[in-house]
Amino acid sequence: MKTFVTGLKYLLILAGAALFVIPLLWMLTVSLSTPEQVAQPGIRLWPSQFKWDNYRIALTLMPFGKYAMNTLIVTFLAVLGGALSSSLVAFGFARLRAPGKDALFVLMLSTMMLPAMVTSIPLFIIFKNLGWYDTLLPLIIPSWFGNAFYIFLMRQFFLTMPVEMEEAAEIDGCGKFRIFWQIMLPLSKPALISVVVFSFVAHWNDFLTPLIYLNSVDKRTLALGLATFADVWGVDIVSLMAASTVVLLPVLVIFFLAQKYFVQGIVMTGIKG
Repeated sequence: MKTFVTGLKYLLILAGAALFVIPLLWMLTVSLSTPEQVAQPGIRLWPSQFKWDNYRIALTLMPFGKYAMNTLIVTFLAVLGGALSSSLVAFGFARLRAPGKDALFVLMLSTMMLPAMVTSIPLFIIFKNLGWYDTLLPLIIPSWFGNAFYIFLMRQFFLTMPVEMEEAAEIDGCGKFRIFWQIMLPLSKPALISVVVFSFVAHWNDFLTPLIYLNSVDKRTLALGLATFADVWGVDIVSLMAASTVVLLPVLVIFFLAQKYFVQGIVMTGIKG
């Protein structure tokens, strides 16, 4: 009976995994197919004829190198700023003593309930008055002020660390920032990598923010550049799927490289409230 239940669990897990894999497999199949094959009725998960030239064509229909460089700049700086600022604020919420700290933490968490559309107009007016419209700054600077979700993850992880370690460092003459930088931050690698993965995926795939703030063609990111394959006549689905596959590869590589620490970080953040 136990073997049957275990087998049933694995079967359900495989079925759930298939639901996520099939769309990716379909995207890969379309990217290697001819337009005539795609136009045929039905769904195929394996192309009858591989056309690798689709990738070359797709990447030449838009300035892929320029868009990739813009995306790398935005993603790297935003991830760096988000990880540093969120971890520093989380350390303050987890370790520092201050009146009203818990109320401020609840207020900070409540910002997660605000839809992005609510704050998009005020933010646009602010960045427009600062002269940042049609620059990469609106895509980077907000990350340097922390993210409520990332702060929550890091705070929960900091709470799992023994207070005695911090007290021993204070006896040795360490200040709060030195404790954060040299002790707490290196020990929080799983949670920090989780924040980096979340932030990388969010900024690499971000479409709405570049659409709002970027006007020049040479400043577009990859997510916005994929709109190149749509015009008044429709969508070049083959080229779009080929380019989308290339854009997706860095996300998959980052996740698989950080999978061990990512899972560990998510588990550890839920141990102590």
